[in-house]
Amino acid sequence: MRLILPDREVRELPRDPAPVGTILLEAGINPLDVMVSRNGKLITDDTILGADDEIRVIRISHGG
Repeated sequence: MRLILPDREVRELPRDPAPVGTILLEAGINPLDVMVSRNGKLITDDTILGADDEIRVIRISHGG
């Protein structure tokens, strides 16, 4: 699995299929602070990802 972070750092993660939320937590990323796209389409944190997926983490900003 290829994980592309907001700062454009790329991490290759060899792992079994798992939900997005679990993968983010293991990478030290709070799932509530980001959106994730797989192959160019936004996905939810319960989507199961496989070893061949490329995911991009998009940081969202909160304001008031």
